[in-house]
Amino acid sequence: METETQPITIGATMSEMKTAMLGDNDDDTVDCDLTSFSSVRVAAGRVGELAGDNGLDVLCCNAGVMALADQATTDGFDIQIQTNHLSHFLLQKLLFPLVKKAGGRIVNHSSIARHGKQLEEKYFGKNGGNLGGDGASMFLGGARWARYHQSKLAQPVFTAALKERMGEDSGVTVVTVAPGYAATDLQVTSHKSGGFVGGVTVWTTRFMQSEEDGSMPLCTACFSGKGGIEIESGGFYEPTLAGAMKGPVGRAKKNKIEFLGLDMLWKMSEEAIGEKWDVF
Repeated sequence: METETQPITIGATMSEMKTAMLGDNDDDTVDCDLTSFSSVRVAAGRVGELAGDNGLDVLCCNAGVMALADQATTDGFDIQIQTNHLSHFLLQKLLFPLVKKAGGRIVNHSSIARHGKQLEEKYFGKNGGNLGGDGASMFLGGARWARYHQSKLAQPVFTAALKERMGEDSGVTVVTVAPGYAATDLQVTSHKSGGFVGGVTVWTTRFMQSEEDGSMPLCTACFSGKGGIEIESGGFYEPTLAGAMKGPVGRAKKNKIEFLGLDMLWKMSEEAIGEKWDVF
Protein backbone atom coordinates (compact mmCIF):
# COMPACT_ATOMS: atom_id res chain seq x y z
CA MET A 1 0.00 0.00 0.00
CA GLU A 2 1.48 3.31 -1.03
CA THR A 3 2.45 5.73 1.72
CA GLU A 4 4.14 9.08 1.91
CA THR A 5 7.16 7.90 3.88
CA GLN A 6 10.88 8.52 4.19
CA PRO A 7 13.62 5.89 3.72
CA ILE A 8 15.21 4.44 6.84
CA THR A 9 18.86 5.35 7.23
CA ILE A 10 21.60 3.66 9.21
CA GLY A 11 21.32 4.52 12.91
CA ALA A 12 17.61 5.37 12.79
CA THR A 13 15.71 5.22 16.10
CA MET A 14 12.63 3.05 16.62
CA SER A 15 10.37 6.12 16.50
CA GLU A 16 11.98 7.22 13.23
CA MET A 17 11.44 3.74 11.79
CA LYS A 18 7.76 3.79 12.81
CA THR A 19 7.33 7.16 11.11
CA ALA A 20 9.05 5.84 8.01
CA MET A 21 6.85 2.75 7.96
CA LEU A 22 3.48 4.39 8.61
CA GLY A 23 3.83 8.07 7.84
CA ASP A 24 0.43 9.63 8.47
CA ASN A 25 -1.40 6.37 7.76
CA ASP A 26 -3.29 4.11 10.14
CA ASP A 27 -2.38 0.48 10.66
CA ASP A 28 -4.83 -2.41 10.24
CA THR A 29 -4.58 -5.82 11.86
CA VAL A 30 -5.44 -8.94 9.86
CA ASP A 31 -5.70 -12.24 11.72
CA CYS A 32 -3.77 -15.09 10.14
CA ASP A 33 -3.13 -18.57 11.59
CA LEU A 34 -0.10 -19.94 9.78
CA THR A 35 -0.92 -23.49 10.89
CA SER A 36 -4.00 -23.37 8.66
CA PHE A 37 -3.98 -22.89 4.90
CA SER A 38 -7.64 -21.88 4.97
CA SER A 39 -6.83 -19.09 7.44
CA VAL A 40 -3.99 -17.89 5.19
CA ARG A 41 -6.35 -17.72 2.23
CA VAL A 42 -8.88 -15.66 4.20
CA ALA A 43 -6.13 -13.33 5.44
CA ALA A 44 -4.74 -12.85 1.93
CA GLY A 45 -8.20 -11.91 0.72
CA ARG A 46 -8.54 -9.32 3.47
CA VAL A 47 -5.12 -7.85 2.68
CA GLY A 48 -6.17 -7.59 -0.94
CA GLU A 49 -9.25 -5.63 0.09
CA LEU A 50 -7.15 -3.24 2.19
CA ALA A 51 -4.52 -2.78 -0.52
CA GLY A 52 -7.08 -1.99 -3.20
CA ASP A 53 -5.56 -0.59 -6.38
CA ASN A 54 -2.34 0.52 -4.69
CA GLY A 55 -0.69 -2.87 -4.40
CA LEU A 56 1.74 -3.85 -1.63
CA ASP A 57 5.04 -2.05 -1.16
CA VAL A 58 6.38 -4.70 1.24
CA LEU A 59 5.34 -8.25 2.07
CA CYS A 60 7.39 -9.24 5.12
CA CYS A 61 7.05 -12.91 6.11
CA ASN A 62 8.68 -12.87 9.53
CA ALA A 63 6.36 -14.93 11.75
CA GLY A 64 7.86 -18.17 12.99
CA VAL A 65 8.14 -20.84 15.68
CA MET A 66 11.17 -22.75 16.96
CA ALA A 67 11.96 -26.24 18.27
CA LEU A 68 8.36 -27.31 18.81
CA ALA A 69 7.24 -30.89 19.38
CA ASP A 70 6.84 -33.39 16.52
CA GLN A 71 3.20 -32.67 15.76
CA ALA A 72 1.03 -32.19 12.71
CA THR A 73 -1.10 -29.21 11.78
CA THR A 74 -4.73 -29.71 10.79
CA ASP A 75 -3.44 -29.79 7.20
CA GLY A 76 -1.12 -32.71 8.06
CA PHE A 77 2.27 -31.01 7.89
CA ASP A 78 4.91 -30.49 10.55
CA ILE A 79 3.95 -27.45 12.62
CA GLN A 80 7.34 -25.77 12.17
CA ILE A 81 7.52 -26.45 8.43
CA GLN A 82 4.02 -25.15 7.77
CA THR A 83 4.30 -22.11 10.04
CA ASN A 84 7.78 -21.09 8.91
CA HIS A 85 7.62 -21.92 5.21
CA LEU A 86 4.58 -23.55 3.58
CA SER A 87 2.03 -20.96 4.72
CA HIS A 88 4.39 -18.16 3.71
CA PHE A 89 4.73 -19.80 0.28
CA LEU A 90 0.94 -19.74 -0.05
CA LEU A 91 0.66 -16.17 1.24
CA GLN A 92 3.28 -14.95 -1.23
CA LYS A 93 1.61 -16.77 -4.11
CA LEU A 94 -1.73 -15.15 -3.32
CA LEU A 95 -0.32 -11.66 -2.76
CA PHE A 96 2.39 -11.63 -5.42
CA PRO A 97 0.23 -9.76 -7.96
CA LEU A 98 -0.21 -6.94 -5.45
CA VAL A 99 3.52 -6.76 -4.75
CA LYS A 100 4.22 -6.72 -8.49
CA LYS A 101 1.67 -3.94 -9.01
CA ALA A 102 3.55 -1.74 -6.53
CA GLY A 103 7.03 -2.81 -7.67
CA GLY A 104 7.51 -3.86 -4.06
CA ARG A 105 9.67 -6.08 -1.90
CA ILE A 106 9.23 -9.57 -0.45
CA VAL A 107 11.28 -10.30 2.67
CA ASN A 108 11.71 -13.83 4.03
CA HIS A 109 13.00 -14.46 7.55
CA SER A 110 15.65 -17.10 8.13
CA SER A 111 18.07 -17.81 10.98
CA ILE A 112 21.63 -18.75 11.89
CA ALA A 113 20.10 -22.22 12.21
CA ARG A 114 19.94 -22.48 8.41
CA HIS A 115 23.55 -23.70 8.39
CA GLY A 116 23.98 -27.46 8.21
CA LYS A 117 22.59 -30.22 6.00
CA GLN A 118 20.80 -29.43 2.76
CA LEU A 119 17.02 -29.61 2.39
CA GLU A 120 15.35 -33.03 2.53
CA GLU A 121 12.08 -33.74 0.75
CA LYS A 122 10.51 -35.72 3.60
CA TYR A 123 10.18 -32.63 5.79
CA PHE A 124 7.88 -30.87 3.31
CA GLY A 125 5.36 -33.66 2.80
CA LYS A 126 2.35 -34.70 4.88
CA ASN A 127 4.55 -36.28 7.53
CA GLY A 128 3.65 -34.13 10.51
CA GLY A 129 4.07 -36.03 13.78
CA ASN A 130 6.38 -38.56 12.15
CA LEU A 131 9.60 -36.63 11.67
CA GLY A 132 12.04 -37.87 14.28
CA GLY A 133 10.38 -37.24 17.61
CA ASP A 134 11.09 -34.67 20.28
CA GLY A 135 14.85 -34.74 20.84
CA ALA A 136 15.78 -31.28 22.15
CA SER A 137 19.57 -31.15 21.90
CA MET A 138 20.51 -28.10 19.86
CA PHE A 139 24.06 -29.34 19.28
CA LEU A 140 23.61 -33.13 19.07
CA GLY A 141 21.06 -33.42 16.31
CA GLY A 142 17.83 -33.18 18.28
CA ALA A 143 14.88 -33.74 15.96
CA ARG A 144 13.13 -30.55 17.07
CA TRP A 145 16.15 -28.58 15.87
CA ALA A 146 16.54 -30.63 12.67
CA ARG A 147 13.01 -29.62 11.68
CA TYR A 148 13.67 -26.01 12.63
CA HIS A 149 16.85 -26.05 10.55
CA GLN A 150 14.94 -27.33 7.53
CA SER A 151 12.26 -24.67 7.94
CA LYS A 152 14.83 -21.88 8.13
CA LEU A 153 17.04 -23.15 5.31
CA ALA A 154 13.87 -23.21 3.20
CA GLN A 155 13.80 -19.40 3.34
CA PRO A 156 16.90 -18.59 1.24
CA VAL A 157 16.27 -21.62 -0.99
CA PHE A 158 12.75 -20.38 -1.68
CA THR A 159 14.03 -16.83 -2.23
CA ALA A 160 16.50 -18.12 -4.82
CA ALA A 161 13.78 -20.19 -6.50
CA LEU A 162 11.37 -17.25 -6.64
CA LYS A 163 14.02 -14.89 -7.99
CA GLU A 164 14.87 -17.43 -10.69
CA ARG A 165 11.24 -17.74 -11.75
CA MET A 166 10.58 -13.98 -11.66
CA GLY A 167 13.34 -13.17 -14.12
CA GLU A 168 15.23 -9.89 -14.23
CA ASP A 169 12.41 -7.53 -15.26
CA SER A 170 9.66 -8.33 -12.77
CA GLY A 171 10.08 -5.12 -10.80
CA VAL A 172 9.86 -7.14 -7.56
CA THR A 173 12.74 -7.43 -5.10
CA VAL A 174 12.89 -10.63 -3.02
CA VAL A 175 15.45 -11.08 -0.24
CA THR A 176 16.16 -13.11 2.89
CA VAL A 177 17.28 -11.86 6.28
CA ALA A 178 18.33 -13.36 9.60
CA PRO A 179 18.08 -11.50 12.93
CA GLY A 180 21.17 -12.79 14.67
CA TYR A 181 20.69 -13.89 18.26
CA ALA A 182 18.08 -11.66 19.89
CA ALA A 183 16.30 -11.76 23.24
CA THR A 184 12.69 -12.32 22.17
CA ASP A 185 9.74 -14.44 23.22
CA LEU A 186 10.80 -17.03 20.64
CA GLN A 187 13.26 -18.50 23.15
CA VAL A 188 10.65 -18.33 25.92
CA THR A 189 8.07 -20.22 23.87
CA SER A 190 10.61 -22.84 22.81
CA HIS A 191 11.77 -23.35 26.39
CA LYS A 192 8.22 -23.77 27.69
CA SER A 193 7.48 -26.37 25.01
CA GLY A 194 10.58 -28.41 25.91
CA GLY A 195 12.76 -27.22 23.07
CA PHE A 196 15.89 -26.70 25.15
CA VAL A 197 17.84 -29.12 27.34
CA GLY A 198 20.06 -28.40 30.33
CA GLY A 199 21.22 -24.84 30.82
CA VAL A 200 21.38 -23.88 27.14
CA THR A 201 18.97 -20.96 27.49
CA VAL A 202 20.84 -19.69 30.53
CA TRP A 203 24.42 -19.53 29.36
CA THR A 204 23.57 -18.42 25.82
CA THR A 205 21.72 -15.31 27.01
CA ARG A 206 25.02 -13.52 27.48
CA PHE A 207 25.41 -13.47 23.69
CA MET A 208 21.95 -12.07 22.94
CA GLN A 209 21.31 -8.65 21.47
CA SER A 210 18.12 -6.71 22.14
CA GLU A 211 14.95 -7.49 20.22
CA GLU A 212 15.17 -3.99 18.71
CA ASP A 213 18.64 -4.76 17.34
CA GLY A 214 17.38 -8.13 16.17
CA SER A 215 14.70 -6.38 14.12
CA MET A 216 17.21 -4.30 12.16
CA PRO A 217 17.88 -6.80 9.35
CA LEU A 218 14.11 -6.96 8.71
CA CYS A 219 13.69 -3.19 8.87
CA THR A 220 16.69 -2.69 6.61
CA ALA A 221 15.43 -5.14 3.99
CA CYS A 222 11.90 -3.72 4.10
CA PHE A 223 12.63 -0.01 4.08
CA SER A 224 16.26 0.84 3.32
CA GLY A 225 16.42 3.42 0.55
CA LYS A 226 18.57 6.34 -0.45
CA GLY A 227 21.23 6.88 2.19
CA GLY A 228 20.86 3.34 3.55
CA ILE A 229 22.10 -0.12 2.62
CA GLU A 230 21.44 -1.03 -1.00
CA ILE A 231 19.02 -3.96 -1.14
CA GLU A 232 19.60 -6.30 -4.08
CA SER A 233 17.12 -8.96 -5.14
CA GLY A 234 18.27 -12.43 -4.13
CA GLY A 235 20.49 -11.07 -1.37
CA PHE A 236 20.80 -12.28 2.20
CA TYR A 237 21.18 -9.68 4.98
CA GLU A 238 22.13 -10.30 8.60
CA PRO A 239 24.35 -8.98 11.43
CA THR A 240 28.05 -8.88 10.61
CA LEU A 241 29.73 -9.48 13.99
CA ALA A 242 30.18 -12.41 16.41
CA GLY A 243 29.41 -15.09 13.86
CA ALA A 244 26.40 -13.16 12.50
CA MET A 245 24.84 -13.07 15.98
CA LYS A 246 24.93 -9.28 16.38
CA GLY A 247 26.27 -6.05 14.95
CA PRO A 248 25.59 -3.81 11.95
CA VAL A 249 23.55 -5.26 9.11
CA GLY A 250 25.40 -6.34 5.99
CA ARG A 251 25.11 -8.74 3.09
CA ALA A 252 25.99 -12.33 3.93
CA LYS A 253 28.37 -14.43 1.87
CA LYS A 254 26.74 -16.98 -0.41
CA ASN A 255 26.37 -20.48 1.01
CA LYS A 256 26.06 -23.24 -1.58
CA ILE A 257 23.40 -25.18 0.36
CA GLU A 258 21.12 -22.16 -0.02
CA PHE A 259 21.05 -22.85 -3.77
CA LEU A 260 20.44 -26.61 -3.62
CA GLY A 261 16.98 -28.15 -3.89
CA LEU A 262 15.23 -25.18 -5.50
CA ASP A 263 13.01 -27.27 -7.79
CA MET A 264 12.30 -29.87 -5.09
CA LEU A 265 11.20 -27.23 -2.59
CA TRP A 266 9.01 -25.49 -5.16
CA LYS A 267 7.36 -28.77 -6.20
CA MET A 268 6.75 -29.90 -2.61
CA SER A 269 5.39 -26.49 -1.66
CA GLU A 270 2.96 -26.49 -4.59
CA GLU A 271 1.81 -29.99 -3.68
CA ALA A 272 1.32 -28.95 -0.06
CA ILE A 273 -0.96 -26.01 -0.86
CA GLY A 274 -2.69 -27.89 -3.67
CA GLU A 275 -2.01 -25.19 -6.26
CA LYS A 276 0.49 -24.54 -9.03
CA TRP A 277 2.35 -21.25 -8.90
CA ASP A 278 3.42 -20.09 -12.33
CA VAL A 279 4.97 -16.76 -11.41
CA PHE A 280 4.59 -15.38 -14.94
